Amino acid sequence: MFFGIWGYPPYRRIDPKMSYHIAVGALLVECNHFGGIPTDLESFKRTQYLLAEELMMLNDGTLGGYFDVLCGPESPFEVVPALAATACPGGLVTDQAYEEIKTKMLSVIGSAKDAGQLDGVLLALHGSAASDSYCDLEGDLLRSVRSLVGDATPIVATLDLHAHVTQDMIDSSDVLVAWETYPHRDARETGMRGAQAMRDILTGKLKPTMAMGLAPVLVGAINGTTDGDGPFAKTMQLAKRMESQSEVYSTSAFLVHPYLDAPGMGGGGLVVTNDNQRLADELARELAEFYWEQRYSLEPELFEIDDAIQFGLTNEGPVVLVETADCCGGGAAGDSVQLLPALMDLGPDMLSVLPVVDREAAAQCHVAGIGAKLGLQLGHKHDPKWGRAVFIDAEVINLTDGCFIYEGGIWDGCEGNMGPAAVVKVAGVYVCIASYPTYEWCGEQYPSLGVDVAQMKFIVAKNPMNYRMAFEYCSELFMVLDTRGPTPATCKHLSYTETVRPAFPWDPDLENPLRVLR
Repeated sequence: MFFGIWGYPPYRRIDPKMSYHIAVGALLVECNHFGGIPTDLESFKRTQYLLAEELMMLNDGTLGGYFDVLCGPESPFEVVPALAATACPGGLVTDQAYEEIKTKMLSVIGSAKDAGQLDGVLLALHGSAASDSYCDLEGDLLRSVRSLVGDATPIVATLDLHAHVTQDMIDSSDVLVAWETYPHRDARETGMRGAQAMRDILTGKLKPTMAMGLAPVLVGAINGTTDGDGPFAKTMQLAKRMESQSEVYSTSAFLVHPYLDAPGMGGGGLVVTNDNQRLADELARELAEFYWEQRYSLEPELFEIDDAIQFGLTNEGPVVLVETADCCGGGAAGDSVQLLPALMDLGPDMLSVLPVVDREAAAQCHVAGIGAKLGLQLGHKHDPKWGRAVFIDAEVINLTDGCFIYEGGIWDGCEGNMGPAAVVKVAGVYVCIASYPTYEWCGEQYPSLGVDVAQMKFIVAKNPMNYRMAFEYCSELFMVLDTRGPTPATCKHLSYTETVRPAFPWDPDLENPLRVLR
């Protein structure tokens, strides 16, 4: 990036008599190099795909936070809405989908620039997207926007705290800020912080200098909560304490999404200072050093399937079995039935519930109808390399259109869409079959299917974090399973390319493992 004589771009300053135009867009999807269903354009349209003025209807989430700051009767800002594309995490974004999204976004931004009506760009990004051709999709998008608007137009992007922050992302933006909570609850607030940074740049209050400290740590999210005093919570708390320093504008801590296979991956912290690159570098390195020290505490305790079930049988209440290796929220297909045989072996009187994505089986159930008994080849069809289908003779208990409403979190009030869905019963297992993967937040899928999980002995959850929030009302025992899949609780089982090594957990005692991007 070009910097002016004083070390920062020559941004335009706000004149209270003028309107300033800020282009706003979003590309929010988390991708997985090891499995999952490819993320095509239909995947976005099934979740959120809004063009131009449709964006302005949003009043929550990151974009809602942008509008809280930018819009109002006396605001000097006018929003130039581009495109908002959001999809459930999955496999790689198809090149066709990405090129269409990118082209439409750049077209709006370019038109505003050509008309002399562009003073800044605000982008809501995840930070861990990848396409067939781009390992660092957000870096490519930001670089393309920078090439289009030039160095004098500020670019601010908001990220998920699981972002893989790259040199291209640092080089092509002026400020990056990330969500601060996991489970995620602060998308709107982060949007407000991003929009305020844009405002502060244009008013001359902020001359941003930025650095990212990286430690080569690749771990699952089981111990990645920002609540309490766990290892990542402590990292986030250290980052937030740094904001009390007068020259520190913003800090972000990152627990990188580990299911990418990309060079330079790691977690750590990003620091934005007010015209003090040296301080940004020092604090970013301090955050990376602290994060590296937490590496052993970030690895979870794991249970084999049979051991977990036997231990669970000694517990009086419901037991949650966490199969994080098949987490749709991490990009897995959600089609694993690895637990099904063991749960069926418990007999018809030991009730349990298990979710699975199987479009073919869901369609068969809808054809058969409620009350029908039929044979199904179930599971491992969308991403078959992680296991084999299980044949079951089941009864169809319920059928729905698969729609439900999220309650809280980043998609509060938004509709989730599993596609045609069914509940079948085999032995004592209620199998909840969806046609499409959806993000698990607070267990909203189960009641939408008419299933009361509190009546179950074993509840299968396929999320590395939100399961406590979803099921703590009925269960006190949670066990994380050591199963196969593209989103395992430990990264030791995944076959990365050599570009991610050396890194923890394979290389735990590295000398001078840290890097600072600036």
